[in-house]
Amino acid sequence: MDMFEANKTLVTEFVLTGLTDLPGLQVPLFLVFLVVYLTTMVGNLGLIFLIWKDPHLHTPMYLFLGSLAFADACSSSSVTPRMLMIFLYVDHTISLVECLTQFFIFAFSATTECFLLVVMAYDRYVAICNPLLYPVVMSNRLCTWLISVSYVLGFLHPMIHVGLLFRLSFCRSNIIHHFYCEIMPLFTISCTDPSINTLMVFVLGTFIQTFTFVTITVSYTSVLFAILKKKSENSRRKAFSTCSAHLLSVFLFYGTLFFTYVCPASGPEQYENKMYSLFYTIIIPLLNPFIYSLRNKEVLGALRKMVTK
Repeated sequence: MDMFEANKTLVTEFVLTGLTDLPGLQVPLFLVFLVVYLTTMVGNLGLIFLIWKDPHLHTPMYLFLGSLAFADACSSSSVTPRMLMIFLYVDHTISLVECLTQFFIFAFSATTECFLLVVMAYDRYVAICNPLLYPVVMSNRLCTWLISVSYVLGFLHPMIHVGLLFRLSFCRSNIIHHFYCEIMPLFTISCTDPSINTLMVFVLGTFIQTFTFVTITVSYTSVLFAILKKKSENSRRKAFSTCSAHLLSVFLFYGTLFFTYVCPASGPEQYENKMYSLFYTIIIPLLNPFIYSLRNKEVLGALRKMVTK
């Protein structure tokens, strides 16, 4: 028994299996995801710089968009660099501290993004349904408060899961069948009963995703009715164009998160499904700045001015 208890504490680092173990795909995948990562960072950080630099974009809508771009940049940076290292190096180990840090940064970014999407939906609701009151309702003070609350909630949520992870010990295996430290694969290799951890992931994940998604849906339902009441065809087209980008981002983001954290697992392979994780950790942060920017005349106008200068 003493030997068994001692062995339980020996696992202080894990081995990430990555996306694939086929040698012929390592270099091509490295090049693909390197380009994706660089594009993601240029897109998101460039959008933040553009909003900061152009005074015409210092409005609640673009401040929220800049905050979303920062969350996307953090999400991608928490996962992609480590994944790129796995493609090139034989050593796939990651320490327990690095593992928990990686999960925390990702969960912080994802949770913050959920609440920022709610804030952006509310912003569009006020702008379209109560345009005359918009400057009064969406004041700079309220804007700052909403962004701050989103980041505080984003910080508190993963703190709960990281705290609960310290109750687990790992003695069965140190192999994580994933390309980053996802929390679900950690449960499968724990020699401590992870039922409480799994329950908390399900309860908090369901609550956060359901609450934010329902709030967004209600906001955009009201926006849709307001758009349909507009007599001007140009007004309808402009309103639809503004909101469709937000809705596209919402459905892409929530769709993959839902199947990962809310849907009941059908078996061990459910937690090892890397495609959903690949989408919401790498692909969506890549798409978001282009979804918003390419459909936004003010952002494109500010970009043209900067390039011209």
